[in-house]
Amino acid sequence: MLNVDVNGNNKRKRCGRVFRFKNFAEPGYPVMFGGPFRENVNSLLEYANLETHLSMPMWSFQLEVHHHPPLHILLFVIEEPTQALLNRHCKHCQYVGWGNHLICNKKYHFVLPSKEALGSCRNCEGCCEGSATVNNGKSKLIELQGHMMHGVFHSNGFGHLLCVNGLEMGSNLAGNQIMDFWNRLCKGLQARKVSLNDISQKKGMELRLVNGIAYSESWFSRWGYKFGRGSYGVTQSMYQKAIEAIRSMPLYLITHHITNSNHAIPLIFSKYQTLSDQTLVTLGDLFSYMLDLKSRLPPETCIASYSTTALVETNCRWSPKRIEMATRVIVEALKKTEFRWVSRQEVRDAARAYIGDTGLLDFVLKSLGNHVVGNYLVRRSLNPVTKVLEYCLEDISKVYPCNESVVMSNKVKDKYKITRTQVMKDMLFLYKYILIDPKPIMGSEFLSAIPLAARIILDTKYFIRDYWEDFSLQVEVGSEEKLNLYCTILVRNDGDGDVYLNKAFMPPYECVILKRNSTVNELKVEVERRFREIYWGLKSFVVESVQNLSVNDGTEMVFGVTKVGEKIVVEGRDSNMRENMIEQMCERDPNSGAVDCSCGTIEDDGERMVSCDICEILQHTRCVRIPNDEEIPHIFLCKKCEQEIVLLPSLP
Repeated sequence: MLNVDVNGNNKRKRCGRVFRFKNFAEPGYPVMFGGPFRENVNSLLEYANLETHLSMPMWSFQLEVHHHPPLHILLFVIEEPTQALLNRHCKHCQYVGWGNHLICNKKYHFVLPSKEALGSCRNCEGCCEGSATVNNGKSKLIELQGHMMHGVFHSNGFGHLLCVNGLEMGSNLAGNQIMDFWNRLCKGLQARKVSLNDISQKKGMELRLVNGIAYSESWFSRWGYKFGRGSYGVTQSMYQKAIEAIRSMPLYLITHHITNSNHAIPLIFSKYQTLSDQTLVTLGDLFSYMLDLKSRLPPETCIASYSTTALVETNCRWSPKRIEMATRVIVEALKKTEFRWVSRQEVRDAARAYIGDTGLLDFVLKSLGNHVVGNYLVRRSLNPVTKVLEYCLEDISKVYPCNESVVMSNKVKDKYKITRTQVMKDMLFLYKYILIDPKPIMGSEFLSAIPLAARIILDTKYFIRDYWEDFSLQVEVGSEEKLNLYCTILVRNDGDGDVYLNKAFMPPYECVILKRNSTVNELKVEVERRFREIYWGLKSFVVESVQNLSVNDGTEMVFGVTKVGEKIVVEGRDSNMRENMIEQMCERDPNSGAVDCSCGTIEDDGERMVSCDICEILQHTRCVRIPNDEEIPHIFLCKKCEQEIVLLPSLP
């Protein structure tokens, strides 16, 4: 069974056995990172506790989250050799568009296990001992679900954040604490690029949609993650336009197109407009304010959205009694319209028969819009055709019963008190009946465009952080004055010289550290060593020439013919490479099948697909109208094959 010694061993260097969680992986804690990714990982693991009796190398760190009260968690680092895997291809690379990357020799899993996952692994006999491998040769701890955090790096520095589970999922840590920790790890280890699949939810709402409308970006954007790849053919341009379309949707237009029998949404609009110090004009303004308000509200307290003088400003020149009288007159005038929409001018003219002060009428009309007065909701909306303000009265006595007939009784005020729970309920209502399915409340086809844009946002799940951009081309000067170059390789066939690894399959540039007086021959040896060490398919790679260096002799000094930090392409051969081997060397699984869907997708994007039984082309089940809650049919033909069968001549 997994036997974790949380006290560490006696061989730990320089630092104590317990590390501070909030500082772990900062520069100098526990080590000053300075080399390439793999060297940084090895430097970090020198401070870890090596777990024994395991078939797969595993190390652990004990991290202190709090001193008072004491709270400690474990970080496991698991080295997964590619050679031991039955399926060496990485589906996560495939989904985010890195299918052309060469397969690496190793993966490094960084896991903050939940108590349940750790207990499950400890109690599972044989899961981590000599036969510690389960499905596909993987460690049991890697296969378990529900970790607080699980991230994996390929040995070339590209990685994937597979899961983050915060407090709502029973974790000891909040989601932002976990992301801060992961971000420090990526920066410290000098990862290249990291992807994630944003499927985070809260109270049944997809957070990438809610945050997209509120802030124009994903929740993970605060850690630098940007659009990576959309599913169902969604492009970055489509994604940005969909967000802007919903964010900029005016609230008055939504109110205008809602049927008169639906009053909940105008009430919600009015509630938060009254609370806000600034005018909430668009749906983006409203969602942004609601999220900000929720973050500032303690869970156990509430605030009232309407004060006792909701219509009276502190420096108002009219007394509360005169405002109350004007409000009564306006409401009575609207009653006579029999609950139909009338222009502001009509309401004003009707009220002037009783109130001669036009300034007072203008003030009350402006303040009354989408406010509750007694048993009625005074709705105000800008007519999208005439561009004229219109008013309408709705009887809400059945929903908010009250006894008084003028200006917001105490019972109504009590129902407008806001708690964090109420904010979430209101947001969920707007999410459901505006963003996802507006049919129950919509009075026209206008609102049907919103779910279409929302679907595009929901189809954008993959986000990428480019950490390589954060690292300038460094010049490392040590006792021997070591300098950096950035090299990649071009592999040629051992036979006729055809290039098999063309530019589409060239590995990313690697940082090669050389002494100032290093020769070109020494550069070749170092490049050979590094790329053999990183990539599974380059074990026999031999460097022959340097493409963009003008040299006559391998004994020439490298920094005599190039500058520090330059990018260099090195050519070579691999005696074991065959023409059909390139597909096996890349992360894209050649056995996954060809994709050609009507939405424009030509590569596997992780969504559910169905294969045509004749041409074997894969298409999204959603695009061929197979509902997600239905099983894939035993026999499926794509439209092209169906048409060809129809056109076949009938047998005599």
